[in-house]
Amino acid sequence: MISEQEIDRFREIVWAVYAQRGRVMPWRTDPSPYNVVVSEIMLQQTQVDRVLPKFLAWTERWSDFDALSHARTEEVLSTWQGLGYNRRALWLKQLADNVVREHSGKLPDTLAALTAFKGIGPNTAGAILAYAFEQPVVFIETNIRRVILHEFFPEQEEVSDKAIVPFVAATLDREHPREWYWAMMDYGSELAKLVVNPNRRSKHYARQSKFAGSHRQLRGAILARVIDQKTVSLADIGGLLERSDAEIAQAIDALVLEGFLKRTRDGITMKS
Repeated sequence: MISEQEIDRFREIVWAVYAQRGRVMPWRTDPSPYNVVVSEIMLQQTQVDRVLPKFLAWTERWSDFDALSHARTEEVLSTWQGLGYNRRALWLKQLADNVVREHSGKLPDTLAALTAFKGIGPNTAGAILAYAFEQPVVFIETNIRRVILHEFFPEQEEVSDKAIVPFVAATLDREHPREWYWAMMDYGSELAKLVVNPNRRSKHYARQSKFAGSHRQLRGAILARVIDQKTVSLADIGGLLERSDAEIAQAIDALVLEGFLKRTRDGITMKS
């Protein structure tokens, strides 16, 4: 499928870009299991430049799983504000609770155990195993997919991840998996600035929906109002973002069901 010469050529390219333009990030400087988990969940569907200040604020406030397990939901969501997809903040809190309660404060290092946590699928688990535990696992994320498509599928359309996985496995530097994947990520980041996005040729490519006017925007606005005012009556949020009462009620129902909010006699408040 892929020759040793092709593997050597590819590795030379990736390592050369990394040597010249490798990025310094706090979760790379200290790739502890906690730092890696926080960064990986924050980076889901979110760019690095938005994550960096939030990661620093988060880890300054809660430096490990035990500290985060003692945080209140309101504190967690308030610190998360600005990253979007707020359920990820709850996932991190629930993960910390579970790690402290079920794993003596230590993150498990197997795919099965990691994917049992909410918000961690096989690829996020693979990233955690590679970065936190330096295991030579195979996983795919946006930048890795971009690199493989650019280098090995330059003309093909509708390329599936199933077709990409063997190339990730064949080219993986199994002696230095952590740094290798950092290098792959940084090469992918550079490619994003230089070529038409190869990920458009992925079978799984889908543009992210617009935030403005979305249900996500309304949910975020409701949470922000509750965080600011502690308890909010339904009258206080009537017409929020010029949305109908039905849309607001639907968003509140979802936030209550998902564990963000709870109903009280006076309206809605943050679930502790």
